[in-house]
Amino acid sequence: MKKLILTAAAAALMAGAAHAERYVMITHTQGTDPFWPVVEKGGRDAAEAVGATLEYNFDVSGDMAAMAQLIEAAAATQPDGIIVSLPDADALGPAIRSAVADGIPVITMNSGLEASAELGALMHVGQPERLAGQKAGERAAAEGVTNGLCLNQEAFNTALVDRCTGYFEGVGGDLNMIDVSNDPAQIETRTAAALQADPSIDGVLAVGPHVCEAANRAIKEVGADVHLACFDLSPGVMDMIQAGDAAFTIDQQQRLQGYMPVIVLHLYNTGAGLLPGANIPSGPGFVDASNAASVSALAGIDR
Repeated sequence: MKKLILTAAAAALMAGAAHAERYVMITHTQGTDPFWPVVEKGGRDAAEAVGATLEYNFDVSGDMAAMAQLIEAAAATQPDGIIVSLPDADALGPAIRSAVADGIPVITMNSGLEASAELGALMHVGQPERLAGQKAGERAAAEGVTNGLCLNQEAFNTALVDRCTGYFEGVGGDLNMIDVSNDPAQIETRTAAALQADPSIDGVLAVGPHVCEAANRAIKEVGADVHLACFDLSPGVMDMIQAGDAAFTIDQQQRLQGYMPVIVLHLYNTGAGLLPGANIPSGPGFVDASNAASVSALAGIDR
């Protein structure tokens, strides 16, 4: 009898191991951007918490066709769920629809809120980007900005365009956005050139933390008197805020964007289809001189 019980227990353990949840997370870039390691950490922390495994993939080039191929390759392995950022719904939509048609639950995160549902995703985790831009613009206007410039490091990314568009809705005036690339040296050069070409620019919005750090160097190089606002956190951005070089940054709490999709997929797969009744907004929130000290130790780790 004891042998029979031990055999049954071993079989149960093997069956449980065979059915361990496996999720795949695919994002549109990493490279020089300090944002994504925090997202990845959130996903891995959540997977550990629920006893699942997480595979994290991205294409170093940021090419949308290559990212679509990553989604297709992930779907072919029949994971228990796919978590994917959605910067370009036209380019990535067919791969996501195909995964959904194959019965794979998909959650979009970070970018692509507006297109998520129509592609068949269960839900979206992230901040409403245009609203976040509007809030940044309204605050910049209240702090004296009248003629702004928005720095976009990913021209293909609709979420970043939404941030810039919202900023100018908040500040007032026509959209003034330039492509600065993801290369810090190019960001600095292109920002300096734009400020020199139009000395009336009195406000700059950088829609990524490494962009904001490079923009700060450009502003100092040119000697411009410019209100600088950022998106997202990094140790460098925290230092800039505490030094008075940046007015504020928008915090979208990207760890939640990695963490919550894994938890939701786990509940969906193991809890009779449990699913939140709405998308989960991870932001926006402001970090400025009043609260930077309390979150600076988390920048680049959990925020």
